[in-house]
Amino acid sequence: MNNPVEHKVNELVTWLREQVEQANVEGLLVGVSGGIDSAVVANLIKRAFPNQSLGVIMPCKSQGSDQKHAELVTNACGLSSIKVDLTETHDVMFQTIKNQLEADGTFDEDQEKLADANLRARLRMSTLYTIAANHKYLVVGTDNAAEWYTGYFTKYGDGGVDLVPLVHLPKGEVREMAAYLNVPDDIINKQPSAGLWEGQTDENEMGTSYNKIDAFLRGEEIPEKDRKIIEAMHKKSVHKRTLPPSPPQ
Repeated sequence: MNNPVEHKVNELVTWLREQVEQANVEGLLVGVSGGIDSAVVANLIKRAFPNQSLGVIMPCKSQGSDQKHAELVTNACGLSSIKVDLTETHDVMFQTIKNQLEADGTFDEDQEKLADANLRARLRMSTLYTIAANHKYLVVGTDNAAEWYTGYFTKYGDGGVDLVPLVHLPKGEVREMAAYLNVPDDIINKQPSAGLWEGQTDENEMGTSYNKIDAFLRGEEIPEKDRKIIEAMHKKSVHKRTLPPSPPQ
């Protein structure tokens, strides 16, 4: 087999099947956001389990284009899908917590945007596991190597999964795999965004680019400013990649 991307796809499909067999479950599901990473995972789980795979679309104060792109992904690869709108659930829960903190005099407005966004990610995680339990499926994550190294994911949110098939793939390789899998161009070419708020993009929020992070992970020289940002993000997010600390016995 001469195509390295095809070889990697086949490796991952085989690995996904092995994980399902070892876990003694029936199949796989993924939260489909409309981004390139979840699009690749959607294609992989469909290949691994054509009849026992599911894409879950979970709008939550989301932009209309995100839902449209998520549906485009599932339709393009023929993945069965279900939609659960979490907007009202999120708003009621966040407002209830906010009201209590305000009554307590401890609400911090500076933390509101991040807390709001992280609650969305954690509600999605809970939704995925509820559906997975119903189907006897494993939850498949979408984090790539750049996101994993920098900790660019929500702890117990999109980081709360059973399997992480893309965790060793730089963003550039994810794009190559997406092209091989015939992911629609609208998905491949869109600016990476977690959809946390209007106009939010991954690279603006991180302060560096995926190309720079990929180069750093390959051991290449990158500008000092970018290297410091990447190293700081990695150090700050160690707790996301490890089990909670425990005292010695």
